[in-house]
Amino acid sequence: MKRKLIAAIGVAGMLVSVAACGSDDKTSSQDPKDRKENLTVWLMGEAQSTWPELVKDVNAEFNKKYPGVTVKVQYQQWADKVKKLDTSLGGDKFPDVVELGNTETMQYILNGALGEIDPKKYENSDTWIKGLKDTCTFEGKTYCVPYYASARLAVYNKDMLKAGTGSDELPQTEDEFLKAMDKVSAELGKKDKRASSLYFPGRYWYAAMSYVAAYGGQIATYDEGAKEWKGSLSSPESQKGLEHFVNLVKKYNKADQTKDEQDHANVMANEKAAVIYGQAWEAGSVTGGENGNPKLEGKIATAGIPGPNGKALPSFIGGSDLATISKSKVQDLGQEWIALFTNAKGGDVLASKNVLPNNEKQLEPLKTKPETAAIANAVPDAWFTPIAPGWASVEKEEILENVLLEILKGASVADASKKADDKINALINKKS
Repeated sequence: MKRKLIAAIGVAGMLVSVAACGSDDKTSSQDPKDRKENLTVWLMGEAQSTWPELVKDVNAEFNKKYPGVTVKVQYQQWADKVKKLDTSLGGDKFPDVVELGNTETMQYILNGALGEIDPKKYENSDTWIKGLKDTCTFEGKTYCVPYYASARLAVYNKDMLKAGTGSDELPQTEDEFLKAMDKVSAELGKKDKRASSLYFPGRYWYAAMSYVAAYGGQIATYDEGAKEWKGSLSSPESQKGLEHFVNLVKKYNKADQTKDEQDHANVMANEKAAVIYGQAWEAGSVTGGENGNPKLEGKIATAGIPGPNGKALPSFIGGSDLATISKSKVQDLGQEWIALFTNAKGGDVLASKNVLPNNEKQLEPLKTKPETAAIANAVPDAWFTPIAPGWASVEKEEILENVLLEILKGASVADASKKADDKINALINKKS
């Protein structure tokens, strides 16, 4: 079965190199002080900008045991990480440890790129958050370690909100929230016609699918009778969600409506947005890091964003996982580094940054902490993309982005969603 799935996502030649490589058993039996290898770790930029002390402390602790091993942490950007990783895996210069978004892991599990791990070797693995654990598991085996969980919420500029509404607290119902956005839009428009009260980029499919979920829709459902997945964006419920999202984009986004969300924290940092729908750590990116605006320190807050039908907007359970590369000759070192990075101490550091740790035990206190209550409580009811092998393809994002763009440019919701379902069906049930 696995060979068919690998062929289905178009992997060429990778398995040959994977099978020929791997962790050398001789190295794992060496005295730790005699190890002289390099360990290359790819982390995303958030670790550099928001919790650099965790990286520093883990490297220091790791080097106490392995003083001769050089840990090379290389920070990546989401926009081009997958392309860089795919290119590196086709050659002989690749990371030993890599951070993957939880929507990316299936692709690399199926193509044999990730090394198998034993969950028992990782602290708190018995309470890993299910949404992340599932993305690391295939056919009863585990191929990565949950790093942190996330759920999207409103990140907002308190001064901009107060200038428009008289209050710096986000309303709790969607009707009141949108009335507030109308007032903020009017106030911003007096000074800057390109500033948005609610900045929703048109290709922001994570946000769009949250509205789909709010109305009871789904990207795809599994047909038990036919034993296959079927796209369901053309269902009445999903269509309501798509239409609702696109209407919000048209009304409140005063900038380029065809963009994605990759730079929305920068948009807020440049004071071009009062509210974005992002992850909690992005509040830190607005004020700190390479592109942050320190003048906004203390002015950026987070809160749950209200959705339709009197409920909170359902959030995608996002987050990251950490894995070793199966071609690596130092997988044992990589696994030890990951174990240190994701242990309870690491979880405490993330929690102190208002980032959700990888396990229910450390998540629980955050459910009552004012700064994290909204996002921590969103995790149990969060939605996720279809757990189907065909969904691992990078084409999925293009399908979801295109349906939004087509509606945004004037296509009917019914026509655009039907076309998207046809593409989803072809993708998700792709066979060799």
